[in-house]
Amino acid sequence: MFDIVIYNGFHITMEGKGLGVIEEGGLAIQDGKIAAVGTAEEMRRADARRKIDASGMAVLPGLIDAHVHTGFGLLRGLSQDIGSWMQRGLWPFYDELDREGAAIGSRLAILEAMKAGTTTFNDFFGNMADLARNHVSMGTRAIVTEMVNEMLKKLTDNKTGLYAFDPVVGEEKFNRALALYDAFEGAENGRITVGFGVQATDMLSTELLCRMYREARSRNKKFMLHLEQGDREIDQMQRRYGKRSIAYLEELGMLDENLLAVHLTESSGEDAKYLAGKGASLLHCAGTIGLIDGINPPIGEYLAAGGSVALGSDHVPGNNCSNMFNEMKLTALLNKNKYRDPSVFPAWQMLRLCTVDAAHVLGMENEIGSLREGKKADVILIDLNQPSLAPVITYPFRNLVANLVYSARGSEVRTSIIDGNIVMENGVVTTVDEAAVVREANEAARELAQRGAKRVEPDSEMLAMYHAGNL
Repeated sequence: MFDIVIYNGFHITMEGKGLGVIEEGGLAIQDGKIAAVGTAEEMRRADARRKIDASGMAVLPGLIDAHVHTGFGLLRGLSQDIGSWMQRGLWPFYDELDREGAAIGSRLAILEAMKAGTTTFNDFFGNMADLARNHVSMGTRAIVTEMVNEMLKKLTDNKTGLYAFDPVVGEEKFNRALALYDAFEGAENGRITVGFGVQATDMLSTELLCRMYREARSRNKKFMLHLEQGDREIDQMQRRYGKRSIAYLEELGMLDENLLAVHLTESSGEDAKYLAGKGASLLHCAGTIGLIDGINPPIGEYLAAGGSVALGSDHVPGNNCSNMFNEMKLTALLNKNKYRDPSVFPAWQMLRLCTVDAAHVLGMENEIGSLREGKKADVILIDLNQPSLAPVITYPFRNLVANLVYSARGSEVRTSIIDGNIVMENGVVTTVDEAAVVREANEAARELAQRGAKRVEPDSEMLAMYHAGNL
């Protein structure tokens, strides 16, 4: 007897030809894994403890957020539509974000993402053990990574000149990364794993960077860092080392298939092609970089060079939401505009970058990303009868995938299953009190804003917009 059987509906398996769509499909779940994939009729006849009729639904593998900082959850909307997003907008509030606030904000970000179909998070933040506990209790699949740097504890202390590194801070964060691995690697039946990474090349010494890289490789782990993510990084690297970050990493022997390079905001198309040729993977966050920098990183050149890419939501103070449907649409839209070609970045490709391709990038292609027998049972059901996804047309061709990518809001996700456990049903997350999470976040954010207000510069662009009645 199976634990769960899902029958009827459109099953977009991400296996076989194209996206592997099975009209009137079915699947069975047993012991946290997909035990069978077939037709609705086959699954309807199967014995199961729980049967789910997916008529009028699309059944997909859970979405993967390949790069996210859930700990920023309390800072949504505090720095928007200004030129110096971090320095002129976010820093006063980020400096006031303590461990408790990060954990509270993380729960909010995870909840939002779960309700929009995200089942796997590649989460990157400081004091990550606090956030890892959120993923444990909320039932999500997560790669949790301690964000290591040697920066002074208050970001506002690094406003001008060459960054001053504090080796005591670096050693503390290095040790936290190792402790995180010992505490959480393989936790919850393997639902929680631990990654290794550093914030960026300009934020720590060469010595600490190399130590972190060696720790990652000794555990057969990928190595993640923000790469050429802004003009400040380029300036810092040129002043300290006389070269940009990609050349610096090449000199250290770190440009290979183990590297997860985030953003490439300031990289050229040639840089992207070169990095792709080295086998590194790109974690692309269209929403954040578009909103805070007005830049579309060279994902097109990366893909054209044969590089591997996955999409991430990054964080809510940048793109304002934890929603992979948002990232799929923005990635397609921005690049169709960039290339002045509506045929590039098609909907089917965007869906792959949040499922099967993302799983490959994260080294999890044998576990998640598609509906295949033997893989982890991470499955979402999307209501096609919602106005945003109607009408459903199947002849002379289907309109299903285009509508999912270009029209879905995320709220159409009705059921989410992670590791064989139903964590959301009828649009309500079952592993947490949703109202309590939102209420706690609102209270904590108001207190943080009161503290941060003392650090806001009198000539702040955000204050000017407020006084003009535009906020």
